[in-house]
This record gives sequence, structure tokens and C-alpha cells, in this order.
Amino acid sequence: MPSDPHRAALLDIRHHIDLAFQLTAGFDEARFMADVRTLYAVVRCLEIISEASRRLPEALKQRHPGIAWRNIAAAGNIYRHAYQQVSPAQVWETVHAALTSLRDVVTDELRAGGSSDNA
Repeated sequence: MPSDPHRAALLDIRHHIDLAFQLTAGFDEARFMADVRTLYAVVRCLEIISEASRRLPEALKQRHPGIAWRNIAAAGNIYRHAYQQVSPAQVWETVHAALTSLRDVVTDELRAGGSSDNA
């Protein structure tokens, strides 16, 4: 396990973004929404991304105001506690509209060392 919890969170986020992309590769929205197994797997990726985002320092989040950090964190509560409200269409939209920019930010932070509270 990496000694730096912030770097570990960034790595977790990037890994699960990549996994969500792999799981949805070759799918269109209709096929994705009909494939319960893939939907569940992608929701689990988003849940982990949400939880890992909570472990990132505020300074890092403030450097990237274009990322909806609060929404990312709040989504995890829906995935875990209000699961009946999870919309397959919203999951699809999240993967295809939000994760690329989040992955870019995470990759930039990892390249820059993005592991200290004040970095």
C-alpha cells in the first residue's frame, strides 16, 4: 500500500475511471442500460471514485474548481443508500461526460506529485 494516502486515492480514482471506460467500451447507451451486470460494475466503479475523492485534500480540489467534487462525493451516498434512485441513463452520462475531465485532473496531479496537502 502506498504510504501517501492522497496519492493512493488519486491512483484509485484513475484505476476505476479506466475500468469504467473498459467496461463500457463498445456499448451504446441502450445496450449498456440493458446489461445489468455491466451497469452494476460501473456503478461500483463510481462508488469507489466517490469514496476516494473524499480522501483528497481541499487544496487539491481548490486547484480544480471545474470538477464537481461535492457532486462526486454525494453520488456515493446515492449509490450506497438510495440505490433505488440510481438512473442507468445518469450513470451512462457520468461515464461519458464527466470522467474524462476528472481523469485528466487526476493524471496531472499524479505527474505533479499531487500528494501533499499544500502541493
